[in-house]
Amino acid sequence: MSMRTIRQLPYDHDELFSGEISRMIPYHRMYGKSYCVPALTMFQETELADLQAASEAVHSIYRKVQHFVQRYMPDEYLVERLGIHPGLLRAARMEAAPDGITRQDWIVGEAGIKCIENNTDTPTGIPEVAYLEGKLLEILNEAGGSREDTALLGPSAGMDDAIQRALIDLIHFYSSKGLGTKVYFTCYDWHIEDQTNTKYIMRLCEQAGFEVVYAPLEELEIIPGEGLYHRGEPIHILYRLYPLEYLIDDREEDTGLEVGQALMDMVADGKVGLINPPQHIITQSKGFTATIWSLYERNEQTPEFCGFRLFNDQELEVIRTYLLPTYFEPTVFMQNEQPYVAKGIWGREGKGTHLIVSADTENKLEVPALTEQWAKAVPSNVSDEADAPLTPEQEEAAHIAAYYESQPKIYQRLWPMQSAEVQTEEGLYHGYVLTGVFVIGGRFAGILPRIGEKVTGDMAYYCAAAVPTVSHESPGRS
Repeated sequence: MSMRTIRQLPYDHDELFSGEISRMIPYHRMYGKSYCVPALTMFQETELADLQAASEAVHSIYRKVQHFVQRYMPDEYLVERLGIHPGLLRAARMEAAPDGITRQDWIVGEAGIKCIENNTDTPTGIPEVAYLEGKLLEILNEAGGSREDTALLGPSAGMDDAIQRALIDLIHFYSSKGLGTKVYFTCYDWHIEDQTNTKYIMRLCEQAGFEVVYAPLEELEIIPGEGLYHRGEPIHILYRLYPLEYLIDDREEDTGLEVGQALMDMVADGKVGLINPPQHIITQSKGFTATIWSLYERNEQTPEFCGFRLFNDQELEVIRTYLLPTYFEPTVFMQNEQPYVAKGIWGREGKGTHLIVSADTENKLEVPALTEQWAKAVPSNVSDEADAPLTPEQEEAAHIAAYYESQPKIYQRLWPMQSAEVQTEEGLYHGYVLTGVFVIGGRFAGILPRIGEKVTGDMAYYCAAAVPTVSHESPGRS
């Protein structure tokens, strides 16, 4: 398989990621190494067109099956198969809300393009795609880095507008329910990546004409049955970069008050509107991907269950072409001796994911349950030192590993990734490309290429997307 073309920019890291860029993307270095690299991931115009059409078609499938699950699947299915906390069920079944911000993860290569999962609850990578991609191309073009007959265009130039349109739709919807138009934005204030993503969206919301307030999670107060507050002011619309599967288990340390449950009850009662909407928890579960495939294989049986054929012929073709066989157990792959991937249903950044090439031996190719930073915190001979006390960092690492490894799993056909080489501060890195595709308000909005291991973890490099196009005009940003 051919390698993805990477174009190195004529700058070193500190020269490029400084000044305005450093202020806008303060996490251009993470875990003691570079995260953003001075290079571009090159996509052809035909590939971009294919990704745009495919991602929107897959999004439509997700939305259709989400509504099917909400209307026809019992609570037991949502809890046992999708892994949704019972305390989230009422809010998860709320249907009438516009769509929000989602990011699909695609493998793009000669074997065909496949969507391997969908991040629909709290997708990140937004400032990189909406701002940094265009800024890098602007710097390159100003320096005369494009050939005379070829302009480099950014595929994500319209992402800011897409985010604003989605926010406007959601805020107007919540306003029609009596929740006003003032929006509070929350995340953990100490988490610089989350804070940057949150404030970037907050600025776009403010530019769209709405009153906004940044309210860190640490400053929120919940009075059960009454309301959600920030410094004494009631909150009716909340953008939160905080996963619902975490939030539902939140309790006050002193009193044990179940504040997460209290908040979700207010959401279900229509007192607080969430961005992204709460039904995104259904599609965030990786069990949802297995649900789509199960319904695809049983499409002719759905009339017996609900009175109609769920997918038409065109939708069946979309699923067959762009999704992968995914199940709640690995029997099919083991019987056919096919390589597959085991994923925790709430896995994030590669944690809880295993690549298995031999069903007999379960030979795990990649197990990025921990970041390199965490891995260094846990001694390799920890089992031999059972009596030795763990440091706080080691305890946290063990807790995180246990959390992701103990989750129920889904099993998905392994699809070959395209390789790439990129020059980094640490030297030449040979890795594999995972292409994130933002779909916002149901429409394609931008691309997040990352180069990492065969399981893309939080140590992967962001390498901005660019598309060469024959043109004599200045590429600019629209």
